[in-house]
Amino acid sequence: MATTTQSPLSEDQIDRLIESMADSYGQQARSPILQSPAEQGLDFEEISFQATDGVPIEGWFIPAAGSDKLIIANHPRGFSRAGMPSHLEPWKSVWERSGNGFEIDFLPDYKILHDAGYNVLTYDLRNHGHSSAANGGIVSSGLFESRDVLGSLRYARERQDTSAMTVGLFSRCLGANSTMYAMAREPRAFDSVRCLVACQPLTPSSIARRLLILAGVPDERVADSLAELDRRMVLRTSISFAQRDVKEWAKTIRTPTFIYQVRDDILTTRDDVQTIFDNLSAADKDLLWIENSTARWDGYAEFQRRPTPMLQWFATHLG
Repeated sequence: MATTTQSPLSEDQIDRLIESMADSYGQQARSPILQSPAEQGLDFEEISFQATDGVPIEGWFIPAAGSDKLIIANHPRGFSRAGMPSHLEPWKSVWERSGNGFEIDFLPDYKILHDAGYNVLTYDLRNHGHSSAANGGIVSSGLFESRDVLGSLRYARERQDTSAMTVGLFSRCLGANSTMYAMAREPRAFDSVRCLVACQPLTPSSIARRLLILAGVPDERVADSLAELDRRMVLRTSISFAQRDVKEWAKTIRTPTFIYQVRDDILTTRDDVQTIFDNLSAADKDLLWIENSTARWDGYAEFQRRPTPMLQWFATHLG
């Protein structure tokens, strides 16, 4: 995918950029749900459950007849359970510069999981899709969203037809960060979870730095601009980059974990993802690099293109 780095920005332009980025943490823009499981020939149920702090969460349950295995799936920041229409405005203008101006449709993922014999429960994180606004609409990079992860597990355990199922998690980007924070905060809630497939977790400061560079912030101004973004983000959310550090959360995780990531993702660094992986306490873990791309969205599309490694991980751990 082609990527574009802007000409160096003026000080006024840098200030407006930082303000816009800080605003994006203070109020999360939503993506619409433009697809339905019915378009993949799947039976499904519209579901609603509460996060552990009472926030209403909306989702789908897609049954697989005769199966006693359940995959619980969530999504990246700014997406919904259905994906993101980043081939359309206004999303295209936001993401095209980084080579990510194409649609991501997660419905084929659910079809693949269903056809492999898994029930699927997928949901919108708070302040995304059809789920409720919460915490003033801010993005907490997993701190508050972790309550949605915990709520999905509680819902699956309390629902009569899923309560006895073996469970695996399929968590993407913000969803993966949220899952890792939930595991770090309430590890006992995951005692019965057999495994995690984590698509492209990342440290928020890493993507923020890359976005500043892509927008045209001069090299000598990047560190100062990132610090100023952190300051303004705290004024909007009361949460700093240091408090959003998934690398630290990973140290407590013992659930078997499979991470996959675009190696040359222009929106982060391979060192960031490698450190997250290395910090996992799980003895059973694996890291798959996706080659020949700089587009982060190719990582989100990887499962529907080449699902075998992830399906093998689920099969091995769910029995």
